[in-house]
Amino acid sequence: QRERSSPALCFPAPGFPLESGDSLLQRALAVLHSSYLDAASRGRFQYSRAILVENEVFLGELRAFARAKEAAGYSRDELHETFGFLLFDKEEEAKAVCQTGLRVNSSSTSTLGDPAKGVYISKHADCLHPRAWHHGESGYVVICKLIKGRERAIPEDYTTTYTCPSPGYDCHVAESRDPPSARPGPGQAFEQSQFYVYEVCAGSPAQRPRQVCPYIML
Repeated sequence: QRERSSPALCFPAPGFPLESGDSLLQRALAVLHSSYLDAASRGRFQYSRAILVENEVFLGELRAFARAKEAAGYSRDELHETFGFLLFDKEEEAKAVCQTGLRVNSSSTSTLGDPAKGVYISKHADCLHPRAWHHGESGYVVICKLIKGRERAIPEDYTTTYTCPSPGYDCHVAESRDPPSARPGPGQAFEQSQFYVYEVCAGSPAQRPRQVCPYIML
């Protein structure tokens, strides 16, 4: 979509408060541009409008997660707030995640863990799909606030014996490949940039991990 200065689209539904479109779009662009894997992506993607979707309930749970982990002895680095990115073909799909949160069983990816016990979200804003995008394609991006907590690097598993959440950790990432690819293909870049995030409560996986909070939709 063509980038332009325009007021943010405001949904009447709860959880979609109004904010000046120009300032919000610039804030979103700063997050996106600093999160690209390939610096050349800055000239390949354009964004036309931004919508603030931060939900006070989800934001409160994100903060509660941070407080609980701080009390458990987590370091400042482990509690650092960062961003994750999701891509949707349809606007109603993006809206649904903004309104209900990112829930388990929402991904077809399974290389880092069982999708029924955790959620997948991309580290890089230009690695949101396992295939290359072509000129003229468009979609909807949701930026989420994310606290990774304790991160465990694991080998990618392409079998149907899914990896379970690791006790004592909150997130799986892919082990670095040796030797690393100088220019990975879209599928490899997508897989290597995934966070598998989970939260285990009373021995059972949470249906919506608190450490992921939808923030801005573009």
